[in-house]
Amino acid sequence: MEKEEIQNNTSADQNEDTVKENEKPKENLAEENKQEIKQEAKEEVKEPTPEEKIAELEDKVARTFAEMENQRRRFEKEKEDAFEYGGYSFAKEALNLIDNLDRSKHVLESDDKLKETEALKKTLEHLDIIKKDLISIFEKNNIKPIDSLNKKLDPNFHQAMMEIEDDTKEPGTIIQEIQKGFTIKDRLLRPSLVGVSKKVTIKEEKTEENQENPENK
Repeated sequence: MEKEEIQNNTSADQNEDTVKENEKPKENLAEENKQEIKQEAKEEVKEPTPEEKIAELEDKVARTFAEMENQRRRFEKEKEDAFEYGGYSFAKEALNLIDNLDRSKHVLESDDKLKETEALKKTLEHLDIIKKDLISIFEKNNIKPIDSLNKKLDPNFHQAMMEIEDDTKEPGTIIQEIQKGFTIKDRLLRPSLVGVSKKVTIKEEKTEENQENPENK
């Protein structure tokens, strides 16, 4: 009996070894299949031809030159704007001189003690000369006043501050200039503050026919 058990155990061990040996080739086969698939995938990725490489390089060079040209144009535009409009802020502040001259002139003209005096007349003449000289200097630097009176309101150059009833003018016509506007080159430096015309509002008067009559009881 003991001999039979030993023989059975030996046969079982041999069978296990046989199974393990049979399994090893399967694992190796799977690994080999993976390697073959990877190799096939690498072979499928074709190496670009010299012509394709040259075409790719030419495309990159063309894109680089295009970007450089765009940067050059932007730089030229910025340089031109800086040259043309570099004094924009200064010019805008300088307009206060004209405003102050106009205010001074208005104050002097409103002074009852100075009205119709020779001193007032000469002072106003000097203020007008200074104002004309300032405007002349502005115009030499392409800073020009905006024509407003009797023009149609243009939102690009005018800012309406009030409406004035006037049937002699077409509605929307500028009939009063509160503050003169200016442009520098082709840009707006500041808009003109204006008053525009509108139709006269007609109030209907009540007539005797529209009034309530006393009822006879």
